[in-house]
Amino acid sequence: MDVIIRKIQENDCKVISDSFKKQGWDKPTSQYENYLSEQISGERTVLVAFINNDFVGHLTIKWESHYSPFKEKKIPEITDLNVLEKYQKKGIATKLMDASEKIVSKHSNVIGIRVGLTKDYGNAQALYVKRGYIPDKNGISQNEHFFEYGNTLKVDDDLVLCFVKELK
Repeated sequence: MDVIIRKIQENDCKVISDSFKKQGWDKPTSQYENYLSEQISGERTVLVAFINNDFVGHLTIKWESHYSPFKEKKIPEITDLNVLEKYQKKGIATKLMDASEKIVSKHSNVIGIRVGLTKDYGNAQALYVKRGYIPDKNGISQNEHFFEYGNTLKVDDDLVLCFVKELK
C-alpha cells in the first residue's frame, strides 16, 4: 500500500468533502477551501494522504494555535487529523503525523495536539501516547475553560486533553 502525502491543492477540496460525505461525516467543501486559503497565507499547513489517487486522510498544522498555553509558548498544533474509516488501522495517521512532525521540526522543538476524551477518541489517544506525546500539565479543558475540583461539565467533542512532544 503506497501512501502519498502532500500539501492540499485546490482540486482536492471537493474530493475530500465528498469522501467524508460517503461515510456520513459532514465536512463541507468550504472547510477545505478555508484550509487552502490559510495554507496560502501561511497560517496553516494541510497534509493530505492518497492511495492510488484515492483520498484517504488528512491533518493540518496550525502554526499559531488558538489554545492559549500553546499560543503563549509558540507551539504549533496538529489539528483535524482524520482518516476515512475504511483506511483506519493501516498506518495512515502515523504517516501523516510523521510528515507533520518533520515539517514542524524545521521551525520548532515542540509540537502540540488536543484530543477528545470520549471513547470515540480512544484510538487517537493511544496513538499519541505511543508516539511520545505527553499531557501539557494543564488538565482537561473545554473552549479555553480549565476545570477544577467540583466543576460541572458537559461531555462533548470540545472537552479535550492537550499533549506536547519534544521534537529532535
